[in-house]
Amino acid sequence: MTFSADQRANIDRYWSTIESSAEIGKGRTGGLSRLTLTDDDRRMRDLFVNWCREAGLTVEIDELGNIFGRREGTDPTLAPVMIGSHLDTQINGGRFDGIAGVLASLEVVRSLNDCGHVTKRPIVIVDWTNEEGARFSPPMVASGCFVGAYEVDWVKQLVSDDGARFGEELHRIGYDGHKPCKAGDIDAYFELHIEQGPILDLEKRDVGVVTGGYPSYGMRVRFNGRTAHTGPTPMDLRHNALIAGARWLTAVDDIGWDFAVGDGKATGARLAAWPNKPGILSDTAQAICDVRHPDPATARVMAEKMRRAVFESAARAGCEAEIEDEWFWGGDIFDGEMVGQIRAEAKRMNYNWRDIQSQAGHDAYFLARHCPTAMIFTPCKGGITHNNEESCDPSDLAPGLNVLLHSVVARADR
Repeated sequence: MTFSADQRANIDRYWSTIESSAEIGKGRTGGLSRLTLTDDDRRMRDLFVNWCREAGLTVEIDELGNIFGRREGTDPTLAPVMIGSHLDTQINGGRFDGIAGVLASLEVVRSLNDCGHVTKRPIVIVDWTNEEGARFSPPMVASGCFVGAYEVDWVKQLVSDDGARFGEELHRIGYDGHKPCKAGDIDAYFELHIEQGPILDLEKRDVGVVTGGYPSYGMRVRFNGRTAHTGPTPMDLRHNALIAGARWLTAVDDIGWDFAVGDGKATGARLAAWPNKPGILSDTAQAICDVRHPDPATARVMAEKMRRAVFESAARAGCEAEIEDEWFWGGDIFDGEMVGQIRAEAKRMNYNWRDIQSQAGHDAYFLARHCPTAMIFTPCKGGITHNNEESCDPSDLAPGLNVLLHSVVARADR
């Protein structure tokens, strides 16, 4: 058999891998709570590595636990085409976010094995560590480190709410590999993902051709105050870090409402204080917020308002503020030629497609800093995501999977 224009992926086999994944790290009914570098994450990694080896891939693990499965091409000197996403989930996550993309990458390889087609370029499939950032903040640190946005030692020193350290947990589960976390020569990167929004499902579309991402700005801020008794301490002598953080979160939420008409969004995502107990004012608080908007200039305005609100909120609570980390994602980052190839494949296969922007963060955003990159979206029921009720069926995923298969082969046979 050879690879033909009529070739289609084995959707039943693909679906069975998704169902197998859904048995590891179960959370609320129907969902997953498979946080990165936990025992459940290790179990899923072990299964994925076994699947890769069964598919004839050479498996390597880098120093941050990213897993790479390489299928050699007819010319191994050429830069590979990479496909991937992530297998970790949110604490109340679904069965498809990230997972659908990693296992689609595996199905691409299996489908090529079925027809005996060896591409000119190597193909490398990848599971990125800690995309979600649900246990170790910020998200996407391993793909970020891969392209030079973060330092390995900084990532390994990240500490979770339960006091676990990233590097120690990586070693504990046996995935602290020896391969340097550093991108070499990569021809292209593809990522398939559920939309995580309602547009494709609402419009009954088969495939989303991702043209770019909403410009998004985020901050992690520490507010420093002083503990004191909640009873006798006068209001003008209080330095309550919890209140400083709470004021910032509500101020950022207000920014979102101010720009909501143009589809702007602002999120107060986290507030963790210490001691955070009755009878005592909190000494420290850490908060995380982000803003995003489809218009880059407006997103920058929202980001500046968010920044100013940090210090205004701290001052009103008699506290000091320190911006510990900042990040920016999105914009016009995806490769025009690759986007065009994905669009052409969707048209050729007569799928009901549309161009669409991504509104969430993805590992592809970091890869786009290093090599030509593109994404494919599949619909998910009602756009529900980061929730145990996140739902797709095989018919939702098959068109995107087939577009991925043909787009990858077209690129890898160049």
